[in-house]
Amino acid sequence: MKLRPKPHVLQLGVLASCAVAAAGALASSHREAPSITAMPKVDATDFYMFRSYEPGRQDYLTLIANYQPDQGPYGGPNYYTLDPDALYEFHLDTDGDAIENISFRFRFDNQLRDIQLPISGKQVSIPLVQAGGISAPNQATSNVRETYTIDMVRGERRRGRVDAVSMVGGGTVFDKPTDYIGNKTFGPNGYAAYANQHIYAVNIPGCGTPGRVFVGQRKDSFSIALGKVFDLINLNPLGALDANPDELAGRNVTTLALEVPIACVTGGSPIIGGWTSASLRQARLIASPPKRGHGTATLNGGPWAQVSRLGMPLVNEVVIGLKDKDRFNSAKPKDDGQFADYVTNPTLPALIQTLFPSAVAPTNFPRTDLVAAFLTGVAGVNQPANVKPSEMLRLNTSIAPTPKAGQSNLGVLGGDNAGFPNGRRPGDDVVDAELRVAMGALCVATGAADALQVGCKPSDAPAGAAALTDGTLQSPAQFPDAFPYLNLPLPGAQ
Repeated sequence: MKLRPKPHVLQLGVLASCAVAAAGALASSHREAPSITAMPKVDATDFYMFRSYEPGRQDYLTLIANYQPDQGPYGGPNYYTLDPDALYEFHLDTDGDAIENISFRFRFDNQLRDIQLPISGKQVSIPLVQAGGISAPNQATSNVRETYTIDMVRGERRRGRVDAVSMVGGGTVFDKPTDYIGNKTFGPNGYAAYANQHIYAVNIPGCGTPGRVFVGQRKDSFSIALGKVFDLINLNPLGALDANPDELAGRNVTTLALEVPIACVTGGSPIIGGWTSASLRQARLIASPPKRGHGTATLNGGPWAQVSRLGMPLVNEVVIGLKDKDRFNSAKPKDDGQFADYVTNPTLPALIQTLFPSAVAPTNFPRTDLVAAFLTGVAGVNQPANVKPSEMLRLNTSIAPTPKAGQSNLGVLGGDNAGFPNGRRPGDDVVDAELRVAMGALCVATGAADALQVGCKPSDAPAGAAALTDGTLQSPAQFPDAFPYLNLPLPGAQ
């Protein structure tokens, strides 16, 4: 008979494992589970949640989710539309019970204009997504128009009250910009102006102040020495911060960015938890022959099934066992106890010690320091009252945002409490921060008296003061300080 831990041990274990996942993450969440590799359109790569630091927007919360990884800028002729048969969602837990209280639900639609040319007396459909230059939404030269709607759900995501998010000025259908095909299609300096026309002021149901939304292609916002990391950490973890090339530097992603007034998404506590998910219908059949149109090769039905989930960076990437990665993607935070076996005895610090014997793994079990940092929040920083341990980003919205120029890329570890793991901003170097916390940085920081109340002391973490790095710098200076905060995508052709 298999012995099972007591409930309180189970919860601590789950959190520790998930925390180790986050704390030891060594790559962005691209292709992190077997099944999701076959569904790139619904593969979440990064999730950000932070108090807006654009000047004058400090009273807003920004949520950003990146989907569809590894986009080559030259990815024609179809480029990277999102799945019209999927749900893309942001979820917010406003009371610490690991169940969403508010969700924002995005649905997409791809409309084929079917531009035709007269060829020797016959009208023949063109093979491209554009028939000329593009400079505005829904232009006549765009052969494919991609649009979306947004619903706000209060309560449980499938049973709560549903209200439409609308544009200021009217309308509930938003245009998504065509991907950055190249400079001939958009002009040598025209894509920025074109994409900015797709930043919409929106009415959030129940809010007296408008928010903003943008959905479109951006440059991949994660930096990592990806090949070296997965080759058994084939790099110097104590080397220079910029010793290795960013192997995602030549890739784009699709970004969903939403800015909402903080007052509309907080309850009795200023601390909220957040994550993103994508869901598909349980039944998907190949249509033979497919209907005429754009992306109409499948028939879908049945209940929604969650296939992607991302809160804290990289939990599924390096902590959850290979056999359970798909299960983790389908799970909700309230059910994270089922992954306890991966948490009570985390493997990543032991692996680091095996590869680098001088980096001795922490000896405190269960890893309550990681639980505090990543899965319950740190007491006095971002831990809700009566929190249920679960895997998600947590943000204390009462902590003022740090202007871009003053941000530390190590967030809280760098003395900047407005950064990771108190939420996550684009410039937060979560790889370096999580490597250090995985090896016991909080045990060292808390001192012998455990001033941070994380359940460990410096002697538990011999390598806890080491300045571990993957050698690929992530910095606030790499990003703009204006919504949607991520950089323009790379063009398919100059």
